[in-house]
Amino acid sequence: MTICIVLLLTSCGYKPSSHVIKNIFADTVYVEVAVDRVEPENAPFVKDELNRMVYTRFKGRVVPKAQAESQLRVTYTGSTFTPLAYEDGYVTRYRANIRVRFDMVTKQGRITKQINTVHEADIQASSLYSSALRTEAIRKGLEKALDEFLAYVSAKGMLTGKQGAGSK
Repeated sequence: MTICIVLLLTSCGYKPSSHVIKNIFADTVYVEVAVDRVEPENAPFVKDELNRMVYTRFKGRVVPKAQAESQLRVTYTGSTFTPLAYEDGYVTRYRANIRVRFDMVTKQGRITKQINTVHEADIQASSLYSSALRTEAIRKGLEKALDEFLAYVSAKGMLTGKQGAGSK
């Protein structure tokens, strides 16, 4: 069974995202996260997740700006919360709309990508839980934005690789 899976993946031309991302990003990447003044507690989370993504998915190294061949700047541009359901006058379900901008300096030049994500969740009728749930909803939305960014860069790297292969 394992042999069949390996043959299927190798015969269809499957390449892991780290392979095609190399067409976009160099091995050394500078990562910067712009801190939102309204919700600064999310900046360390985004920075850690981006660093992890560079190491695990890009198979690159995070380095100081002076040593970097590629740069990645992420700006959390805010969130809005929309009530979806009420019970006894309290909001019990809401939608968090998260906006994130990615500015990249890559092998291709400068690229900007705006990503908007949505996360829906239930909420307790308590202000203590509401604040924690708000932060959690923002983080879930940021995780989705990072996943979407990874998919975008992988797709862009695949297209770039095909263009490069055709021009040889």
